Amino acid sequence: MVRHIVTWNFKEGFTENENKENAQKIKSSLEDLTQVVDGIIELTVCIAPLPSSNRDILLNSLFQNEEALSTYQTHPEHKKIGTFISTVLQNRSCIDYNE
Repeated sequence: MVRHIVTWNFKEGFTENENKENAQKIKSSLEDLTQVVDGIIELTVCIAPLPSSNRDILLNSLFQNEEALSTYQTHPEHKKIGTFISTVLQNRSCIDYNE
């Protein structure tokens, strides 16, 4: 199994309400991918981190194997939400590892 963890911060220039709306859209869109992309074991998005955090959004996902992760990353629906994410989030950090 492969764990895929990604974190982001909000871009400047959006109101708090816009950030909340964008975060909810990202959460629901990414979590909906579990219904359309084979090989996802689990996928959750945290949009309410504790105040001690230095990141605004976390994606924590688990895939059957590296091939499933690759399929997810190249899937048209993932690319679609990725395009939106790039307009509202910045400072992407990612780690992938075998469990």
